[in-house]
Amino acid sequence: MSQPAPSVPQTSDPNVRLVIGAVVATLLLASLGQTIITTALPIIVADLGGIEHISWAITAYLLAATVAAPVFGKLGDMYGRKLMLQSGIGIFLAGSVLAAMSLDLNMLVFCRFIQGIGGGGLIVTAMAAIGDVLPPRERGKAQGFLGAAFGLSTVVGPLLGGLIVESLSWRWLFFVNIPVGIAAFAVIAMAFESRTRSEKRKIDYAGAALLTTALSALVIYTSIGGTILPWFSPQALILPVVGAVALIGFLIVERRAAEPILPLYLFRNNAFLVSNAVGFIVGTAMFGTITYMPSYLLIVQDFAPTQAGLALLPMMIGLIGSSTLSGIFIARTGRYKLLPILSTTILAVGAILLGTLGVDTPFPLVMFYMLLVGVGIGPVMSVGVTAIQNAVPHTVLGVATASAQMFRQIGGSLGVAVLGAIFANRLAFETAAIGHPEGTAGFNAAALAAMPASEQLAMLQAYTSALHPIYWVAAAAAAVASIIGWFLVEIPLSDRKPGSEIEAEAEPQAAE
Repeated sequence: MSQPAPSVPQTSDPNVRLVIGAVVATLLLASLGQTIITTALPIIVADLGGIEHISWAITAYLLAATVAAPVFGKLGDMYGRKLMLQSGIGIFLAGSVLAAMSLDLNMLVFCRFIQGIGGGGLIVTAMAAIGDVLPPRERGKAQGFLGAAFGLSTVVGPLLGGLIVESLSWRWLFFVNIPVGIAAFAVIAMAFESRTRSEKRKIDYAGAALLTTALSALVIYTSIGGTILPWFSPQALILPVVGAVALIGFLIVERRAAEPILPLYLFRNNAFLVSNAVGFIVGTAMFGTITYMPSYLLIVQDFAPTQAGLALLPMMIGLIGSSTLSGIFIARTGRYKLLPILSTTILAVGAILLGTLGVDTPFPLVMFYMLLVGVGIGPVMSVGVTAIQNAVPHTVLGVATASAQMFRQIGGSLGVAVLGAIFANRLAFETAAIGHPEGTAGFNAAALAAMPASEQLAMLQAYTSALHPIYWVAAAAAAVASIIGWFLVEIPLSDRKPGSEIEAEAEPQAAE
């Protein structure tokens, strides 16, 4: 006699809703930590000095979040999501308090790194926690909410940061995290069950150290290449060499580790490989697209900084809307393969249209193009995480989920670096062609205002022409991601409780 099917946890369950609310709030806290200081950087530098290191206040957080992702993912699998969420909040708040007390920019950069470790851990653990409380078919909707939180932080972070700096002090950008973090800590304590099993586990210290070294070398190289140091200078090239050696060592260690930090067999999993490839490419296109749009609005359209920030709202609306709707679609149909294919196609169209921007492009058209970009980005991350979680054993759910964040961040770092190099080279060519070999030096308010109207127009046209290749490359990358999406093998989404689907999929594998 067959056993009755296990009950499916519904999102109407008060405890499940509390868990989802807690992880969404936690993820929003962590993602806001990355974007909230962008508008305040000039004020921070005026107070602390060290303008030559200003970009590291952002890079340090990104670097730490990238390297923390796989480590927190693995530890969450070993010791439970509750412990890692609370640990992540503790590290994030410690970094926030220290950052608020910074005496110089070097101290701020170090504290931002600590913040990033906690923030990166919170993001991946929050995503993995959804897989612990919902069956696969319902996870897409929840992951859509998490994707919406990311989109919200992209625009709200800089605006909130500007408001806090104008009303209080830049130090409150970090103090404001304390009450929010404490509240999230308390909610997690109530909503999550503690792991009661006590078993000795082996932590893969060597694998974690080697993977951290490889990722750090890559992110730092893409951050300093072409800015602080020339791309192919001996000092800069040391980093990719160190990264390559660490990666080789990591592959060797992982083959022998009892509990590898990132099991290599995952790279033979179709959903893991295809979803992360798409996420990596979309990260490249997304960060490159977002990075240069505000500068176009500020320099070419003559927007104020606040207006330029608000101009990103259409992209945020498109991202949140498509991410949420894709989650609802997955929950109702159980299908997901076509979503990243269609969305990356829309992203490619949006990027192509952005590649037509000119000096006199009407602002409503710019907003429409950004809306398309947001619609194209929205479903990719939530669908990718849902597909990965549906295809891997529950024992590696955390580290597999972390891979989605890790590859997206790496793609973003490479995207900003590569597209930045393309932009700089093209701008130098365009400005030299009109008799201004100074390149970017000519694009400040004072220099442009001093030029005759015809010369000023020529400079602005040179600037927009230099932007076009960025969006062409982003469009090509999105088209490649759409093609790769066709290779995803769609596994039916189960209605089983979390964990029970693993036993179900293990039986046919054993039979094979």
